[in-house]
Amino acid sequence: MAGEKKMVSSITSMEDDFARWYTDICTKADLIDYSSVRGCMIIRPYGYAIWENIQKILDGKFKATGHENVYMPLFIPESLLQKEKDHVEGFAPEVAWVTHGGSEPLPERLCVRPTSETLFCEHYANIIKSYRDLPKLYNQWCSVVRWEKTTRPFLRSREFLWQEGHTMHATPEEAIEETERMLNIYADFHEHDLAIPVVKGRKTESDKFAGAEATYAIEALMHDGKSLQAGTSHYFGDGFARAFDIKYTDRENKLVYPYQTSWGVTTRMIGGIIMTHGDDNGLVLPPAVAPVQVVIVPVAQHKEGVLEAAGALRDRLAGVCRVKLDDSDNSPGWKYAEYEMKGVPLRIELGPRDIEAGQCVIVTRHNREKTTAPIEGIEETVLAKLEEVRAGMYARALENRESRTYACRTLDEVKSIRAERGDGFFKLMWCGDPECEDKIKEETGVTSRCIPFEQEHIDDKCVCCGRPAQQMVYFAVAY
Repeated sequence: MAGEKKMVSSITSMEDDFARWYTDICTKADLIDYSSVRGCMIIRPYGYAIWENIQKILDGKFKATGHENVYMPLFIPESLLQKEKDHVEGFAPEVAWVTHGGSEPLPERLCVRPTSETLFCEHYANIIKSYRDLPKLYNQWCSVVRWEKTTRPFLRSREFLWQEGHTMHATPEEAIEETERMLNIYADFHEHDLAIPVVKGRKTESDKFAGAEATYAIEALMHDGKSLQAGTSHYFGDGFARAFDIKYTDRENKLVYPYQTSWGVTTRMIGGIIMTHGDDNGLVLPPAVAPVQVVIVPVAQHKEGVLEAAGALRDRLAGVCRVKLDDSDNSPGWKYAEYEMKGVPLRIELGPRDIEAGQCVIVTRHNREKTTAPIEGIEETVLAKLEEVRAGMYARALENRESRTYACRTLDEVKSIRAERGDGFFKLMWCGDPECEDKIKEETGVTSRCIPFEQEHIDDKCVCCGRPAQQMVYFAVAY
């Protein structure tokens, strides 16, 4: 990639300054603008269109598995938030409070929702009375507020968009099955639709969600070797149900507590797309979520018949993909750079000679390869090319992850690799002692990301203390 000619000189090279490269793409590809509200971003139409496509795909998956969308209030009374002690302590540093309504002080502070477990629990206590009312499979699309000290577009902002699923079940087995099912939906979505390979696993006790019995996560490795938590799914047991006195009459006519789950993904997925697939020319978007999947650039469009042929091609492709014809008076070279920057998966060039030959030129964004294709059967060709782009993007991301994943038997190995090769995933054997987990972080700078479901036996001993190892854990520097 370093040897390629840059078409967009205004983007900082990722090798020179990865953080600046990232923010350059966010602003110059028209994804976001900065707001006068510190720590909050304006998601511009192109960025929001990516989120809409993400939302559409995931919403379909949720509904196909029986989930229904609801909407909860933005504000949470302080007394309601206080009902679950571990939960409120976990979120206390990030909570924004409303203290006045107009000019009048409120009788009770209102929290601007950082998450909605307490609101769902209050509602469930009102509507769950019998085993016939279960399961409750609810999801909410909304924004939440967490008062982050350090912010970055999409990755960490004080207000962000997400979905949060909240479900209630009659048995712990059903709830755990739901927790794992939703994690798998997230993983499949990332790997197939976003072309981002992920590691599935369970968080350590110190890293689980506040109030949860178990937190499961998918972790993805970015181009710079840092890890991104791309989605989480939580099993709460009956802890919230007891705190909020949610009871129902079971089949034996006994009053019992239900079991709860919660799961969510956010607009940080857009940040993950940028950092997994982008290059020094801008965005590289997976076809499934690209606002424009194919752009048609007419060449010598002032010549007779060129715009008409390009329009006819657009009309044919409109039935199989999201297609745009750029018939503006900008030069073809400007258009090439513009759509490279915006990450459009396929570019079709069509000029007088192509029309005469009954063909067009197709350029794939992820590798910038040019091929000539006949107009006849162009619909099938474009669909095949879009799948080629998806598969190629996934293969490249997987290659980056595998080349940056290291099995280490000592902490010195971790430190040496980080010093010589940079960041990545470090597979380390661990005894299960939180003190060892903390010491690994202190000595190497990497933190536990997850205990993968697919375990490997690297050594018999804990990488930190030398006692018998219980699990292999992925460690990394994380966003």
